[in-house]
Amino acid sequence: MPLDAQPGDEQLAVDLLARTDHGRVATTLRALPFLAFASHIVQDGRLLLRMPRSHGYHHACVGSVVAYGADNLGSAGPGEGLWSVQVVGACESYDPTADQVERFGPAPGTVDDEPYEPVYLRIEPQLSTVHTTDGGLERHFGPTL
Repeated sequence: MPLDAQPGDEQLAVDLLARTDHGRVATTLRALPFLAFASHIVQDGRLLLRMPRSHGYHHACVGSVVAYGADNLGSAGPGEGLWSVQVVGACESYDPTADQVERFGPAPGTVDDEPYEPVYLRIEPQLSTVHTTDGGLERHFGPTL
């Protein structure tokens, strides 16, 4: 079930993710925990990810349950509250439309000195968490959340 069909924290999680561009996907790689960066967009309550194909990390994600998170931990100003969001769900390969690719914005030219070739994934969120400190949501996004 997409997040936009659920009340409460699930909707807040998707709203926060829709306001950010990048995050981290967590999965296991050869039975060890693993994190990889990705850019994302929210489409119909699902997360669409764009990752570099060159590292092959997407192979560990496809067909697995993954966690995806984003936050303002590195961008919060002095005295600004912190927030973080995480969704957990099944991950699969995805073939985006031209409009979806455009929504991701420009891709980097290289990643780790390798030419960037994107791979796209979709996460069907099933569980979410949202955490804030000292009014982190209101200060960052205003009182509408």
